[in-house]
Amino acid sequence: MRQALVYNNGRLAGLLTEASPSEYIFRYDDAYFADKEAPAISLTIPKSRQEHHMPFLFPFFANMLSEGHNRTVQAAIHKLDREDDFGILLATAQTDTPGAITVKPL
Repeated sequence: MRQALVYNNGRLAGLLTEASPSEYIFRYDDAYFADKEAPAISLTIPKSRQEHHMPFLFPFFANMLSEGHNRTVQAAIHKLDREDDFGILLATAQTDTPGAITVKPL
């Protein structure tokens, strides 16, 4: 099982878990959820006390990944399987992401 902390503009928003290759879970941090001003990290992952489950990496997070040659290079640099979406997310989404969300290994 691999996990990552998910931040929105530097603020802890929740926990992303790869329970198995076919089970992914996102849960909002309690303090983030309680803050009425804090937005959902994505329209497809609304703020809820319940865990969000998917049989594959949430599309919101998958869209943060590089494609093509860049993905091949990233996988080689980090010694990861090119098809390891979660591993590549953990290795590459810690800084300099295209939006407000960053993902840091737990």
